[in-house]
Formats: sequence, structure tokens, C-alpha cells
Amino acid sequence: MSQLPMRIAVGQFSEISEERLKFIKQLGADDFLLNTPNLPDRGGYWDFQDLLMLRTAGEDYGLRLAAIENVPVRFYDKVMLGLPGRDEQIENMAKTIRNMGRAGIPILGYHWMPNSVWRTSRTTPTRGGATVTSFNLELAKNAPLSHDREYTAEEMWANHEYYMKAILPVCEEANVKLALHPDDPPVASLGGIARIMNSFEGFKRAMETVPSAMHGMNF
Repeated sequence: MSQLPMRIAVGQFSEISEERLKFIKQLGADDFLLNTPNLPDRGGYWDFQDLLMLRTAGEDYGLRLAAIENVPVRFYDKVMLGLPGRDEQIENMAKTIRNMGRAGIPILGYHWMPNSVWRTSRTTPTRGGATVTSFNLELAKNAPLSHDREYTAEEMWANHEYYMKAILPVCEEANVKLALHPDDPPVASLGGIARIMNSFEGFKRAMETVPSAMHGMNF
């Protein structure tokens, strides 16, 4: 994959609309990214034609689809937790990545949070009277288990290595780069599941355990 220069893109939405694409162009950006786009679930993966039409919808307005951030958690929750059925999910993720490569979408963001992003408020006051989401660990420390049991950091690291060994060769073949999203929030554990991508040391380990030019960070 050739190196692309840093450039400004507009993102954090899952639906493409004429109004939104026009707005991005009016802002002066040439790139956009989609966060977990609302595509048909073809049995645990995304179809080539569905992905291609995302790209061409942007191109019709002079925009480039630079990346997709995240697939639905259900596409690889068993992979993250090391559960039966993870190999089937990996096969389906390989289909999605190959289809992204064929459709000319160069980057897929992913995270390692099977119980997703956590917030304790969506109405926290901030500057100028605006409200924002926020997280207070003190409020979340007594949360019940989000899954069937506790999962240790050692398990989560072993599951991540298993996935990288299987999926990065597919990324290299398809010319699609994975971009790892840091844990949000970056704490040790939530709902009984260890969060391992929460520090520089964690990011470094993730990049070095299975080295590949197709694996990077999402900042």
C-alpha cells in the first residue's frame, strides 16, 4: 500500500446522504470516512457491491471514501473473547476485507472492546453551555458482568494474537490496512472484561506481536 499524505476528512456518521456529502464538499474536504455503515448483513460479512456503492456515492460528489471505522461487534465478538465459532467469524472478516480491497476502500478501523465504548453521562455541561458525553470510573466500578464471566488481560492478548496471525495475511493480500482504535475509556477492565489497548505499552505490543505494514493505529 502506498503511503498517503495526511489530509482532512469528515467522519463519524454511518449513513450517506446528498445533504451530508454536499456539506463535506462545502467545508473544503475531499475525504470522508464512515463509522459502522448501515450495510446489509450478508451472514456476518459485507458484500462487494454494497461496499463499492459506498465508494462511488462519494465519488459522485468529488469525495474519496478514505476509511471505514468498525464493523458491527457481532461480526467478531467471538474472536475477541475466544469463543466457539471464532474461526467462522474470522473467515467472514476475511471476506469483508477482501471485498473492501476489491472495492478500493483502503483502511478498516477496528477495536478490541467486546463490550464496546462506555459512558456514564451524555449530558455533561462543558464550555459555552454545550453538553458532552463523559465517563466516571467511580460510577462504573460496580457494574455487573457484561458477558458470561470475567475475561483476563492474558486471555484478551492471546485472542488478539490469534486474530492477527489469521487476518493480517489477508490484509496484505487485499491491500487493506487495519487501524487499531485505543480503548475508550482507557481503563484496566469494565464489566469484567480486561481492556488491553489502553496504554502506549499496549499499543506497542499490539503492533509488534505480529508485525505487518498493514497494521497501524487509529488516533
